[in-house]
Amino acid sequence: MSEAGAAPQSVRIVKHSVVIAGHRTSVSLEDAFWRALKDIAAQESVSLAALIARVDAGRGEANLSSALRVFVLERALEAHPRLEKRLGLEQTN
Repeated sequence: MSEAGAAPQSVRIVKHSVVIAGHRTSVSLEDAFWRALKDIAAQESVSLAALIARVDAGRGEANLSSALRVFVLERALEAHPRLEKRLGLEQTN
């Protein structure tokens, strides 16, 4: 916790409205995940909305906020494969 017991900025929940497949919806994520999604979108030269729509299209029955968090985690693990092994998350064939 930061000053006076307030949550650090990175864990503060932030709600954004996005349009996916022509429908407006709200997504609530921690600020750290929004920053990571914006970075990934910039790296891929796509808009944040396009990136979210791509995750949405592949999420199946999962909650969109959860699917976005898992997407960010998977990208981080791809960038740091040793971390995946340390956390015991490596895929077995």
